[in-house]
Amino acid sequence: MTSVLFDFSDPRSVALWNPINDEVMGGRSSSQLRYDSIDHAVFTGHVSFDNDGGFASVRCQPCDLGVNGVTAYLLEVRGDGKCYKFNLRSDNGFDGVNYQARFDPPAGIWTTCRLASGDFLPSWRGRPVPDAPPLDTACVRQIGLMIADRQEGSFALALRWISVEIAHAKAVPRSA
Repeated sequence: MTSVLFDFSDPRSVALWNPINDEVMGGRSSSQLRYDSIDHAVFTGHVSFDNDGGFASVRCQPCDLGVNGVTAYLLEVRGDGKCYKFNLRSDNGFDGVNYQARFDPPAGIWTTCRLASGDFLPSWRGRPVPDAPPLDTACVRQIGLMIADRQEGSFALALRWISVEIAHAKAVPRSA
């Protein structure tokens, strides 16, 4: 079973997302999530290494995005040949531990990227956090997209939707 968290065919869906770039550390990268008139959103911008920068991201405003039993997060995307990260946070804060999974969508074609819940790794400011608890999908409050990993230059990742794959409940046999 799947459940849609964000449907980017609705132009209002991008209003819930804000850029968080390396400017917070003095860098010069830029990004935005904008609506495209042909029923999808585009995470676009430019990654710059100026002033020790090197990442761009967008994040939705905190809200209840928690779902029990999530086996995977699904993103319908059209890539540009670059690698991205999908970020999850279980609090309303700006800074702190987030759970990241990397994905490499093919350039120029629409595809569904499946990110298994068990593949999300805890990090803080790009560094692993080995003593963090595992991801609890029932507590997710913020979702984000990021480009980093020494990928300087312009980027554009198109998105149609973000959804969750939920484990099926097993039927319990009835006793006779």
